[in-house]
Amino acid sequence: MRTDSRLSRMLHALIHMDRLGGKATSEQLAAMLATNPVVVRRTMAGLRRDGLVASEAGQGGGWALARPLDDITLLDIYRALGEPTLFAIGQSQDHPECLVEQAVNGALEETLSQARELISARFAAVTLGDLSRDFDDRFAAGRGS
Repeated sequence: MRTDSRLSRMLHALIHMDRLGGKATSEQLAAMLATNPVVVRRTMAGLRRDGLVASEAGQGGGWALARPLDDITLLDIYRALGEPTLFAIGQSQDHPECLVEQAVNGALEETLSQARELISARFAAVTLGDLSRDFDDRFAAGRGS
């Protein structure tokens, strides 16, 4: 199964957008993410819909953050991306009448549900501001050596 890197890529792009201090075009973001501007626009559309970014068309337009980094959580972005699947593990549906399959699926669903709740709680507790400050700390530590 191919991994979905949209969350990490958008976190990366949004922090860079904040550092730019202004608007970033789809083309600039696409170059940064090594993808196509159409992919950027499609992905950013969900973030715009949820009020995380704003866009302005035309000359001098582009994408800008709509809220401060400390007001945007990882959970906000995860949800704006349509809540991509977290796990490749899934239940078997080959023999739904089989009691063994039912027991296995019940255990898997309970465990995966608890894991999703933990991940959501962690995503809700981390802001883009936290990630930006972590970058600053790492950068300062690298400069000091």
